[in-house]
Amino acid sequence: MRFRIVAIALTLVAIPLVAQQPSAFTIEQVTSYPFPNELATAPSGGRIAWALNEQGRRNIWVADTPDYVPRRLTSYEVDDGQELTSVTLTADGARVIYVRGGDHGSNWDGPSPNPLSSPVAPKIQVWSVPFAGGAPKLIGDGDDPVASPRGDLVVFTRDRQLWVSPVDASVAATRLLTVRGDVSDASWSPDGTRLAFVANRGDHAFVGVFTNDSTPLRWLAPSTSRDGSPRWSRDGTRIAFVRRPGTGGPPESALGQRPSPWALWIADVATGAGRLLWKSPETLRGSVPGTEGNYNLRCAASGRIVFLSYMDGWPHMYSVSETGGEPLLLTPGRFMAEYITLTPDGRAVLFTANTGSTPDDLERRHVVRVPVDRAAPEVLTPGTGLEWTPVMTGDGRRIAFISATAQRPPLVTVMPAPGVDGPLALIGIDRIPADFPSAKLVTPRAVTFKSADGVEVHAQLFEAQNAFSGRPSPALVYVHGGPPRQMLLGWHYSDYYTNAYAMNQYLASLGYTVLSVNYRLGIGYGFDFHRAPNAGAQGAAEYQDVKAAGEWLRRQPYVDRARIGIYGGSYGGYLTALALARNSELFAAGVDIHGVHDFTAEGGRRFGTADWRYERTDRDSAAAVAWRSSPVASIATWKSPVLLIHGDDDRNVRFSSTVDLVRRLIGAGVPFEEIVVPDDTHHMMRHANWVLVDRAAAAFFMKQLGGAGAARAAAQVERH
Repeated sequence: MRFRIVAIALTLVAIPLVAQQPSAFTIEQVTSYPFPNELATAPSGGRIAWALNEQGRRNIWVADTPDYVPRRLTSYEVDDGQELTSVTLTADGARVIYVRGGDHGSNWDGPSPNPLSSPVAPKIQVWSVPFAGGAPKLIGDGDDPVASPRGDLVVFTRDRQLWVSPVDASVAATRLLTVRGDVSDASWSPDGTRLAFVANRGDHAFVGVFTNDSTPLRWLAPSTSRDGSPRWSRDGTRIAFVRRPGTGGPPESALGQRPSPWALWIADVATGAGRLLWKSPETLRGSVPGTEGNYNLRCAASGRIVFLSYMDGWPHMYSVSETGGEPLLLTPGRFMAEYITLTPDGRAVLFTANTGSTPDDLERRHVVRVPVDRAAPEVLTPGTGLEWTPVMTGDGRRIAFISATAQRPPLVTVMPAPGVDGPLALIGIDRIPADFPSAKLVTPRAVTFKSADGVEVHAQLFEAQNAFSGRPSPALVYVHGGPPRQMLLGWHYSDYYTNAYAMNQYLASLGYTVLSVNYRLGIGYGFDFHRAPNAGAQGAAEYQDVKAAGEWLRRQPYVDRARIGIYGGSYGGYLTALALARNSELFAAGVDIHGVHDFTAEGGRRFGTADWRYERTDRDSAAAVAWRSSPVASIATWKSPVLLIHGDDDRNVRFSSTVDLVRRLIGAGVPFEEIVVPDDTHHMMRHANWVLVDRAAAAFFMKQLGGAGAARAAAQVERH
């Protein structure tokens, strides 16, 4: 691996918060952490903005050079489940644009969730607030705002079309254009005079350019393909975009894996003429990347086009000249790149990677910088901490990101850019509640083991308070969702998995040894692990890793082999249910949170009559494999008790998945309990609902498996 360590960020982990032994704390205390996200910088100057979730109260915060003292701009004081996203600063940094409402982690773009069950349904809306302070102004109902480089206008999507408004909402928003298809991916030209967008027309999609009401739209190299991700060249004369084949063609096998090809094109804006720039290899590794940001397409300085590909076996950054030629691998080594941004001058890429000089960095995240024209990555934040989502300020003098450790929860952090003097600032440390139990949290330990078919599996071990007391402790396997996720050796960059990390810490404080398993299909360990064959509905091969985690725990002398449980959410709920159904002799109890239980029902279109054609397919064989891969296929051997938890406005996993399972468990005589959260979604948008879920899960394990903290957990449940 070739990279250079920059020592400035060692101060990130200098806060001494580690204790040798954890002690009692409540689930309310360990989930009281503030969670920052949506970090953004102004195109000029040193201003930054972000969203901060404080126990469900989400607000916009800002800070400015030189001292970066945080200020709250909005006053949303209720835990109502309305998320804040698309945080953007205008070109001059004078205003912050953001979206309030919606469930941007869901699989569909329906109305905003209403987890408070309010008689007045919340809306998804675009807002604008002055950086200097003042009342937010409503720009309009809609989503995905993009501020003009001129600083005067913002475009956004509404009813699958583009609308426009002044950034200060001084005039009501109006519809910008009328285009057939669903319009998305709006992108301003560098001078703010034109707008590129994507018109999705179902089996094909065009990239278009809007100039004004009197100029016809310019379509770029229209074809039967699906085009997207338009990116302007830095001089505004060309647009790079991604081209994928149109839909249709002969039926493809529903079993096995097949390449998903894509290509980079570049087109002249004045004429619309386009040409092929680069074509992905016709291999599985060359397929559309399935990590954060997908293609991560950027037009950089010196005519370089930057993109991400898995073609060497890891999700790496490449750059290719606008004139064509072979792409240059920028980030060689056994690590992944994600959360990718360009520096303001376009000469370098900032990104998050699981690499560095510290042991077990494969299980962390650090900020890395690499030039766009040579393979010279620099790890800017080495150490045992975790850092993610880096963005450089518009003046090029600071890098803002979010950092955490195993004990300290995430905080916005600002450090000097390479070659610039100045202090490192942890922003908002005073927002961590005084009774947050930092000093009582364990430091998880990286472990590896082999599954039955020889795959190496990585996991994090949270050792119980009484793990080495001479009395074997109960133990739990935690299974993340996704499945393209990776749990880490510290607080996570996803709000969903920060909650899971807090829960694992709480369970350890109650006397449980917790093994958080990163099973195959997850990210962080290369393509062959991420895109493993015969997994999911095609054979559930990843379950071998989960079973191996339980067997690893059973071999540990400090674990009571008769008291091993399992829990997880979403895909982790699926694997929890599969574990209980197939191996109740290993897993004595489980908590299944909004899990998938029947692949033939969840993927009904794949196997149903809607896809019927004259051409012969393997649909029936695929349906049979999907059924055998589903927990409901093994109900006859499911003996262990389970707690089922599901929000009934789930937009990722159908609520009917749990309704159906309940009927089957009743018929099979399997003991179960259930908690239904009315009107909340897959992500439990209200903080209070996450606390309810965590408390109930801990109490269920205490009842079924016992534990050192059984009386304390039961008392907490009784109080609530």
